[in-house]
Amino acid sequence: MADAPRPLKIWAVSDGRAGIEAQALGLAEAVARRRPAHITVKRIGWTAGLGRLPWALIPPWARTGDPIAPPYPDIWIAAGRATLALSTRMLAWSGGKTFVVQTQNPRALLDRFDLVIPPEHDELAGPNVFPILGAPNRLSAATLGVELARFETRIAPLPHPRVAVIIGGRSKAHRLPPDRARAIAQAVEGAVRKAGGSVLVSYTRRTPAHARASMTAILSALPGIVWDGNGENPYFAFLAAADAILVTEDSTNLATDAAATGAPVFVLPMAGRSAKLQRFHEHLERRGLARPFAGSLTGPRHTPLAETDRAAAELLRRYDGQP
Repeated sequence: MADAPRPLKIWAVSDGRAGIEAQALGLAEAVARRRPAHITVKRIGWTAGLGRLPWALIPPWARTGDPIAPPYPDIWIAAGRATLALSTRMLAWSGGKTFVVQTQNPRALLDRFDLVIPPEHDELAGPNVFPILGAPNRLSAATLGVELARFETRIAPLPHPRVAVIIGGRSKAHRLPPDRARAIAQAVEGAVRKAGGSVLVSYTRRTPAHARASMTAILSALPGIVWDGNGENPYFAFLAAADAILVTEDSTNLATDAAATGAPVFVLPMAGRSAKLQRFHEHLERRGLARPFAGSLTGPRHTPLAETDRAAAELLRRYDGQP
């Protein structure tokens, strides 16, 4: 009997921020669902603010965080600007033995990577580019089931429709000022109260304190759970339990996660505008995966978005050298 193939060695590399790490780790986990693999999470940074420089000007010796040294992995999956000074050198450091994958648009020479997986709305093209709708994530049917079971005793008594309300915050293009935060909360409160349902509210690290406080004051009057950031994070459980999901427009990750559940998704408007994110939301709407929130919580379920699995299949096809 032939020996079983050696598990792939995969490094998931980022600066450790939750949304960025989820892209690298989610793609690594999707690969591991298809082929035996050992995944190592690597979190890196740069001294003295050097990470803000263009990647070609950052000296590798200025790196902080987890060690990046031989033996290098079979597959390197990285996400975020902070990793570029390493990702762009990994093919050379490994003598071409490491398959180098970068999510997002690296804004670097594409020949430094074996595969680049950007969002479609970045409109990046090339022979080693595989665009996907949204961003890689860690959601799967199994993950949602496990996470829902962990919080089932708290969620099960809540009335339907259960509405997950996922609130982002300040970004390069969007803001959540006090008046907008109150307006969103009041609109959600009115819709949920009219439907006789409940809320499952989750904020992100980018949600301003004033917005968190004012929205909590309004939404906590409804049946439901408003996660205060303490204890275990019920984010995935909220998505799994939701009959409808409301998500702010500022984040590709949040909308991708919501669309991966199959529940109706409604996008909440913020202050500010991003042409790229507007294209992303238009793509979601054209495929029937999301629509602007207009006061209604009803809509058809859809086939869950599974772009991470599609990207993982493409990654392994190229890793194996298949045409």
